[in-house]
Amino acid sequence: MAGHIQDRWYKTETGPEGKSRRVKSDRYGSGLRYRARYIGPDGTEKSKSFPDRQKGRADKWLSMIEADMTRREYIDPSAGRTTFRQYGEKWLTSQTTDMTTRTAVEVQLRLHSFPYLGSRPLDSFRPEHIREWLSELERVLPMSSYRRVIFASVSAVLTAAVEDGLLAKNPCKSSTVRAPAPGASRVRPWSPQRVFAVRTALPARYRAMVDVGGGCGLRQGEIFGLPVDEVNYGTGWLHVGFQVKDMGGQLVFAPPKRGKERDVPLSPRVALALQRHSKAFPPVAVTLPWLRPDGPPVTKRLMFSLTGGGPVRRTDFNTRAWKPALVTAGVIPEPKPRERYQAAREHGMHALRHFYASVLLDAGENIKALSTYLGHSDPGFTLRTYTHLMPSSEGRTRNAVDSMYEGADSAPDGPQTAQGE
Repeated sequence: MAGHIQDRWYKTETGPEGKSRRVKSDRYGSGLRYRARYIGPDGTEKSKSFPDRQKGRADKWLSMIEADMTRREYIDPSAGRTTFRQYGEKWLTSQTTDMTTRTAVEVQLRLHSFPYLGSRPLDSFRPEHIREWLSELERVLPMSSYRRVIFASVSAVLTAAVEDGLLAKNPCKSSTVRAPAPGASRVRPWSPQRVFAVRTALPARYRAMVDVGGGCGLRQGEIFGLPVDEVNYGTGWLHVGFQVKDMGGQLVFAPPKRGKERDVPLSPRVALALQRHSKAFPPVAVTLPWLRPDGPPVTKRLMFSLTGGGPVRRTDFNTRAWKPALVTAGVIPEPKPRERYQAAREHGMHALRHFYASVLLDAGENIKALSTYLGHSDPGFTLRTYTHLMPSSEGRTRNAVDSMYEGADSAPDGPQTAQGE
């Protein structure tokens, strides 16, 4: 057996005749009587105390420790008492992914997992705790796709805890735990009526954002970071080279997603909307650090800004402007008093990019060009995302055959002749 059991109520001493004998110690009758002691894999002594009449439990605990060491499944009891929040916060600081991704994961953990799981010690996790948490999460977050993302983040933390020796198994991977189902894979673009209803419901200084999103396909951050000198009314092109990003609460200028700068055709109607917007709300010079909160300052005259002249922040805009506009346009229900707006990821500003893609595909634009305008790194991704919006092959086949018959109707041996044979 690994280690031994110390009885702290008794001690061994040598009597007058030179024989060893057990006598009561100064601790007799007070405190936990038995202390199970062993040497851990790191060479340090570990222990756990048990009350009087529970020596059997102490022996059993030591046997389990020995078995875990043999199976190489040993977890240091003191390390296992680390809470999910303590380990999760440490895990977040060690991530080397893009800062925007780290910020998104941090928000998921702080809002939707730490309040429920944060105080639980890692070594106490069981599949039932994950099932209960998922049930509560479903109650507050109707969107299955977002719950799936949060679940994946929690599972990643627990997997790291397993690999660091703080947890024996990841309860998220239990056969009795079902990850939230993925959301609907098909994009359902808004109708023009919905697009313009939301545009009308927005505050006047933000309405032209809808023209840039729905008429040029820019992402939300790219709209917020659009400099006025990147809009070339003379040539009919709009250059996408900047975005405003939130880096842990600090706004910065950054290149577009994956560094994909691009030029997008600027339609005359969108150009007119931007000219009218600039006249009503003159561009404002905004200075932000480049790429990181401690990056060098960069100044741009932005097309869109706050009433006081500062840059637009995503969270504030979504809560105070975008979601109220969705309510007015009938896209989401009005929240009850003291309740938040309904989670509406599928109705975020990204819906304007989907609308833009649907308009171009309906007009016959090819996938490669659309991929370039959207800033996708792979046309294959664009095809997989929007293939169901393309005119169907069977429709093209019917039109092609009809055109052939229309051309053959006037020929001496046309379809009429074939029908008589």
